[in-house]
Amino acid sequence: MRRLSVVLTGVLVLLGTTLAAGCAADKEPAAAKPGAAEEPLKVGYQRFGGLSLVKARKAEAAGTTWSLFESGPALTEGIKAGAIDIGQVGEAPPIFAAAGKIDFKIIGTSKPVPKGEAVLVKASKGYNSFKDLKGKKVALNKGSNVNWLLVRLLEANGMTIKDIDVQYLKPADARPAFDNDQVDAWIIWDPYFSLAETPGVKVLVDATGLANNREYLLVSPQALKSKPGKIREFLKTYREVTDWGIGHPEERVKILAPELNIPEDVARRALDRSAQPLAAIDAAIGDELQQIADGFTELQLIPGKVDIKGRIDEQFSDILR
Repeated sequence: MRRLSVVLTGVLVLLGTTLAAGCAADKEPAAAKPGAAEEPLKVGYQRFGGLSLVKARKAEAAGTTWSLFESGPALTEGIKAGAIDIGQVGEAPPIFAAAGKIDFKIIGTSKPVPKGEAVLVKASKGYNSFKDLKGKKVALNKGSNVNWLLVRLLEANGMTIKDIDVQYLKPADARPAFDNDQVDAWIIWDPYFSLAETPGVKVLVDATGLANNREYLLVSPQALKSKPGKIREFLKTYREVTDWGIGHPEERVKILAPELNIPEDVARRALDRSAQPLAAIDAAIGDELQQIADGFTELQLIPGKVDIKGRIDEQFSDILR
């Protein structure tokens, strides 16, 4: 990681230190009483993520509530606030959330999705590699999975953060900035990625060989103790619906496109490269996340070492294998 440190000297200033400073609860959350009915589950999801298909098919248990978040960092704040019990994010948000003292466990993941995030540029500008973006404006969402992709791209190309002009924009703001040439490149994930693939837009590079870009299921400790049955029931449904979607790609497109309010061809393109089976969380994947966290620590992107591997909880892994 020594080379990474040299490559990204000064990155802390640009990434900012706006991690949440929330603290864990003073008291242990109460466990569900034997024989007592568990409260309905509160689910947080992002546009397009695997949970969207569960919602679109109305496969969840009665009483389940849904909250939509634009990005992973926003979803982890929802867990901190108690607004949701369980949610789905990419690989960087859990690390930033843990550094911000948000309490959660990681109970599931997915197979790698490296083609689901990429650097987009306008074909007319003549950029052929990431190195061509030296001195150019590059937009991305701070604290999301694409943060790790940026780190890996800079390291792979022998560049420093000072070689580009980073513009931290949420997807809703980055798209018009990209369309109107206010930025030269946009690092983004599906389905925003697929939506932006209009004539004249070029995929400069995706995360293949750089980042696994897995999805991760986070759950609050309170829900883990008070709603274990509801969580297990929901994960079974999630697994069944995900497997159904992979086996029925056209039906999946027709269900998800209206749910996401995107054209079927856009949904099809995004799903073909980004929809992957769920996977059990285990020590090896914990090591993978820990390596990313240690990289962020060494680069001073987070304040001190984070034990993200210690957030792994394998109690539901039998459902996801």
